Amino acid sequence: MKEADVVHASGLQLGHNATEPDFQQAVAKLGDTGLFSSVAYSYRYTTAGAEVELEVAENPKLVPILFDNFVWFSDQELLSFLRARVPLFDGKLPLSGGLDDQVADALNSILAEHKISGHAEGLQSGSMNGPISSYTYVVKFHPVIVRNLDFPGAGPSEVPTLESAAKPISGQEYLRSAMHPREQLDLLPVFLARGYLKAEFDEPQAKIVNDGPRTVVDVSFPVKPGAQYRTTQVQWTGSSAFPVDRLQSMIHLPPGEPANAVQLQTDLDTVKKLYGTKGYLTASVTPQPSMDDSAATVAYNLQVTEGEVFHMGELQTDGLNDSAATKLEAQWQMKTGDVFDDSYLHRFFEVLYHDFGLNRSYSVVPKQAVDYRQKTVNITLHFVPKK
Repeated sequence: MKEADVVHASGLQLGHNATEPDFQQAVAKLGDTGLFSSVAYSYRYTTAGAEVELEVAENPKLVPILFDNFVWFSDQELLSFLRARVPLFDGKLPLSGGLDDQVADALNSILAEHKISGHAEGLQSGSMNGPISSYTYVVKFHPVIVRNLDFPGAGPSEVPTLESAAKPISGQEYLRSAMHPREQLDLLPVFLARGYLKAEFDEPQAKIVNDGPRTVVDVSFPVKPGAQYRTTQVQWTGSSAFPVDRLQSMIHLPPGEPANAVQLQTDLDTVKKLYGTKGYLTASVTPQPSMDDSAATVAYNLQVTEGEVFHMGELQTDGLNDSAATKLEAQWQMKTGDVFDDSYLHRFFEVLYHDFGLNRSYSVVPKQAVDYRQKTVNITLHFVPKK
């Protein structure tokens, strides 16, 4: 941060009359920005006037600013506008102080100058249960609607699938923050399923096609597919509860074919469920790919971490009379101390309604409480009469 910018932001000016209250006001003004972890001043009077020294320590906890639907400007243009209007702003904001409001005011003045309706508002944002990672500004009360979509860089064989995966975006409101999850959850799997294991999307680009009180945009999702990798082999390590041949039969990655990373994850989820039938509730399988970029091939080592075996704890029922509860609990085949089968509860529901003859006027709310210290699982079946 430049010294001249700090002095300018303080409001003090060389050659102007100033007293100690003016120095205090300057310090308060700098402190209110949140850009400094501490601000102090000292001064002395000379025959030439007052010499003031501002002592500041910059706040290291700043986060970037994101523009969610400002489709009329590039990020560079907006940052340039803001630097010219907001003293000390340089692309990042503190998590406290008033600088974020100054940025919002400046953005609203920019919208007004360009005769764009709507109101700019900012909010702190971050991943769920994570720290605040940015300030996101959005133009409200001015719909920005997506019309068409395209995928520069994608091959002809991928485009139809991409269009189908992205179809729900068309007609929706454009928000950059909503585009990134779409890329990762809906679009990237199209390439991963075809063996493009290093595919990546660039920043989505919105182009205005119709402007006014309602702005219509076309959105591009530029993609770099990279090489298409083919599977050479799949090996297992760490497995003892099941024969490797049985685990291997659950993996659908034929040698020589494109490495379908989406199918692999589905298969690994199935393997994890298999481990759950033998009490390994914390079992995990981590794929460790070894890529040969020159040959565009990949060999997988599937690392199994089995964990400890869990056992059946207590079974409780509520919502039934004593006679019905006793009869039902007698049908429960997984007794206290048995190795816990994570698939049994689902199968038992079929027994409830078919063999046991439970009246379908009841709904069953199961609760599975895992005691990780005792390595047991307690089951409660709560029966609720349907209205």
